[in-house]
Amino acid sequence: MKRTWLLGATLIAIPLTAALAQSPPPAMTPEQIVAARQSSFMLSGGAFAGMKFAADAGADVKQLAFPARSLARWARTLPTMFPGGTNLPNSKARPEIWSDRPGFEARAQAYAAAATALAEAAQAGDRAVFLDRWAAARATCSGCHDNYRSD
Repeated sequence: MKRTWLLGATLIAIPLTAALAQSPPPAMTPEQIVAARQSSFMLSGGAFAGMKFAADAGADVKQLAFPARSLARWARTLPTMFPGGTNLPNSKARPEIWSDRPGFEARAQAYAAAATALAEAAQAGDRAVFLDRWAAARATCSGCHDNYRSD
């Protein structure tokens, strides 16, 4: 009985797996990519503000490890959210993102490093180090805006 069930499941799974492997996922439109990155920027701004408010109010900074790790993950992903063809009028992205790609990626990498250091400070529970690293991460985030974002 067990063999029959296993054979039946395999006979169903093989063609299904092959069909899934052949169909590419639907591509996002440039408008969807811009909307996704703008939403991510808003969420990261909220995470920065929430962490600062909580730390200033005396919260245990260990509780801020999750939003700090989320910022670090976003920072590592950030360059991928600016593929060619997504410099739309409503995007606020300057053309330098694409014309100075190495500079843009270097700034994103600095942000990722600062956000990772922030997450490590949160995990360690050291409020003073956390606040210093929060300021550093915030500065790297803002520094990128100075060169690559129009208002």
